[in-house]
Amino acid sequence: IVWAAVLKSGVHATLAGFAVALFIPIAKDKSESMSYQIEHSLHPWIAFFVLPVFAFSNAGVELIGTSVSQLFTPVSMGIIGGLFIGKQLGIFAACYAAIKLKLCTLPKDATWSQLYGVCLLCGVGFTMSLFIGSLAFEEQGLAYQTQVKVGVLVGSIMSGVLGALLIKRSSNKLKIAGDKNEN
Repeated sequence: IVWAAVLKSGVHATLAGFAVALFIPIAKDKSESMSYQIEHSLHPWIAFFVLPVFAFSNAGVELIGTSVSQLFTPVSMGIIGGLFIGKQLGIFAACYAAIKLKLCTLPKDATWSQLYGVCLLCGVGFTMSLFIGSLAFEEQGLAYQTQVKVGVLVGSIMSGVLGALLIKRSSNKLKIAGDKNEN
């Protein structure tokens, strides 16, 4: 109701969220706090539905009429390579060098495999990659914009899926090894 009223008033509707949040009671015990309960009950909906829908619609991603041939253009392949290969290798190399040069340490209880999985996740570059791609190919026309979108989507999906699988796999190995040590 507040959102609709703010929207109809001519003020940007996102301000309704701030107004409502100011009136949510906060308790000293975090588990009893209404704001904590609301946050945790809404998290799955926000993370897995609202945010992706917002990202796609706000970025103007429309793939209707796009063919598989768009995937194999130099622009798409370059973006896929940059997001999926370049980011993971560049970030991992920088982390590896920093750790070996003793500028920092590998986090406690973390493995190199998990670090590499996180580096893979860094290839998920959806909105900023679309923005940079749209600026880079601004003058070339709609066909290039479609290739940018295809490249960003495929590179981000590959990075996200493989990063998540690697982290899950390396975490499961640690759990199995820990279970064996306890027995």
